[in-house]
Amino acid sequence: CLVIEAEPRIGNQWRRRWDSLRLFTPARHDHLPGSRFPARDSTFPTKDELADYLESYAKSASLPVRVGIKAISLSRADGGYRLETSVGPLEADHIVIATGYDKPKLPEFARKVSPAVKQLHAFDYRNPGQLTGNVLVVGAGTSGVEIAIEAALAKHVTTLAGRGTGAVPPIAYAFGGRLFWFFANRIASLDTPLGRTMRPRVVSGGAPLIRLKMADATAAGVARAPRVVAVEDGLPVLEDGSRVRPDTIVWCTGFAHDYSWIHLPVVAEDGMPRHTRGVVDAEPGLYFVGLQFQSRLASGFVGGVGHDARFIAETIGYRRSRPRAHDRSQQSPMAGEQVLVG
Repeated sequence: CLVIEAEPRIGNQWRRRWDSLRLFTPARHDHLPGSRFPARDSTFPTKDELADYLESYAKSASLPVRVGIKAISLSRADGGYRLETSVGPLEADHIVIATGYDKPKLPEFARKVSPAVKQLHAFDYRNPGQLTGNVLVVGAGTSGVEIAIEAALAKHVTTLAGRGTGAVPPIAYAFGGRLFWFFANRIASLDTPLGRTMRPRVVSGGAPLIRLKMADATAAGVARAPRVVAVEDGLPVLEDGSRVRPDTIVWCTGFAHDYSWIHLPVVAEDGMPRHTRGVVDAEPGLYFVGLQFQSRLASGFVGGVGHDARFIAETIGYRRSRPRAHDRSQQSPMAGEQVLVG
């Protein structure tokens, strides 16, 4: 198999996040299969510690990773798949897409904000030194709450706008977080009625606050406000009709998947791939890993992706062992090379 990564160095997707970012789960739940995270179990690793861990993991496991290669387009070819890349084409019978969220998402009305107001997305935020004057943070998910707290502690008058996504109850952190980990893997799963009910809300509305509570933001001096629904005369308009006059806006409005390079009918109207636990039903040989709530709430966590990855690997192994049974209706395999993009 071959793994291609667009960044020049493994882990750079994490290194370029804001300076103070820490994982939402403790180190005991942040390891990849066959390895332990090199930190005390109860600590919350920094984004740079995670990036270094990913890099050392690939090296110690001798994984066939080639960096600096960008996937440009994916299409069918000769019974398999053809992947055009920045260094030339690759052909494979099985393709695993693990590109995650790679496109900052902004509301259309953001372009109407007055040029006098500084704007940046959470993707571009690094530290409070980028902020000026009164700060409006749009989006009350985990990133929005963290950045709002940081802005307020840096003495900026800070407003956090948006509906809350709820929070994981404090009891879940009992026993060193093991109770929450059990919930995220066994209860909030596609195997349970509760998990199947939760999934649409998590995918469309964002995951609940983990490790933080909205009370932490208010305690830091952050003012709460309704959603921003429009921009009029260059100023954000809230759901209650009032206007905000910020000097800086930080858009914590999430990220979008970009699958425009996949020239196959696998993406639904909501922009998400059609799949069953990461296996694309209409394309035998095409898979996804790292999707939010792919099979359980923990699918979106570093320590939870191994379960989904194992399922995909076992599916590929099964299909490769039965090449003569190849039939699109049975989604059987074609023996050959596997390429993982991400």
